[in-house]
Amino acid sequence: MAFESLGDKLQGVFKRLRGKGKLTEKDIKDSMREVKLALLEADVNFKVVKEFVNAVSEKAVGQEVMESLTPAQQIVKIVNDELTEIMGGENARIEFAQKPPTVIMMCGLQGAGKTTASAKLALNMRKQMGKRPLLAACDIYRPAAIKQLEVLGKQIDIPVFSLGTEANPVDIAKQAVAHAIQHGNDPVILDTAGRLHIDEELMEELKLITDAVSPQETLLVVDSMTGQDAVNVADSFNSQLEISGVILSKLDGDTRGGAALSVRKITGKPIKFASVGEKMSDLEPFYPDRMASRILGMGDVLTLIDKAQEAIDEKEAAELEEKIRQQKFDLEDFLGVFRQIKGMGSITKLIGMIPGVDKKVLDSVDVDESESRMKHIEAIIQSMTPKERANPAIIGANRKIRIAKGSGTRVQDVNQLLKQFGEMQKMMKQFSGPKQSKMLKRMKRMGGM
Repeated sequence: MAFESLGDKLQGVFKRLRGKGKLTEKDIKDSMREVKLALLEADVNFKVVKEFVNAVSEKAVGQEVMESLTPAQQIVKIVNDELTEIMGGENARIEFAQKPPTVIMMCGLQGAGKTTASAKLALNMRKQMGKRPLLAACDIYRPAAIKQLEVLGKQIDIPVFSLGTEANPVDIAKQAVAHAIQHGNDPVILDTAGRLHIDEELMEELKLITDAVSPQETLLVVDSMTGQDAVNVADSFNSQLEISGVILSKLDGDTRGGAALSVRKITGKPIKFASVGEKMSDLEPFYPDRMASRILGMGDVLTLIDKAQEAIDEKEAAELEEKIRQQKFDLEDFLGVFRQIKGMGSITKLIGMIPGVDKKVLDSVDVDESESRMKHIEAIIQSMTPKERANPAIIGANRKIRIAKGSGTRVQDVNQLLKQFGEMQKMMKQFSGPKQSKMLKRMKRMGGM
């Protein structure tokens, strides 16, 4: 996972500081040397590392920190603030045109994940902002680029405008905007061509498209796994094209994090989104403060809440609460909740966002086994009849055998699920009736405080 090595090293430094109690200037100097090495190993730009360490050191040796009862915690806060600052300070949003459609030009080198990022961005805008995006296939050079975009568009149910490989990319962009105006699409996302390296021909084409359709946003997609090279690419594109922001692709891969921590400081342009998985829904707005918290092992509750709100339907949640109150929660409801949780992402990612979770807990989670078990649970419930889901008590021995065969599992698995569900129902009974009302009242009072 992104930042895993860097996060481990920084957390190790702060753990040693906490064990010292009062700190001396030498303690801080030694710690900052370790922080510097950790950042350099993470492929963070040398100039950025130097500025970062100097800023943290200057604040850390101040009287307020040195004489504090919790100096190590104060230093963690300083590091957190500085990490947030070098990544941009706050979330940078997409600038929309006053008169639609907004034109967003996606650019980048070949292999950076530009076409996939274009489709992910379109889906994000439809789901999060209620937009009606149009994808435009302006890459006429790469084999199957147009086909790839069309397949992705069909997968997420978003229209793709294409004129084939013989048309001029500038004409495609112009006609895509005209099509969007006529059909009420907004924004228009232009998937432009990339090259294996930056050259005059590539830049000239992008400048001609810019002159023709005046995009509100020119977003550069950079491959996080290329480290320092990603920063150099961003700097070069920005100097010739004046980009408005960056999308980091493959941030979930085996990347050391150098691009995310350097690109904003070097180019002056904000990171607007980050691709954090292979699913089309795995594109997140980039929040520097949340990313800093993840790096320092402090979790990311706000992103966890965002994912929950996105995955969980409010109406269904209200109906579910009523069923729990009335003790009518059955396996059909459980299956619905189960699917909503699955929609939030992988287990390890969700656990990693919870503050205070020890890394050993994450390491102990067998992801493959957990995913396999979740599939088995879903298959078992789906193999039951509606009556059995509503009242699992009626499931006899013969039916358990049939359910196990139908779901590709064992009778023991069916028994285990039914036993766990029975225990869950017992627990829910404890939170129903007067006890639940008292608990809810207490929670409301706490919320008011």
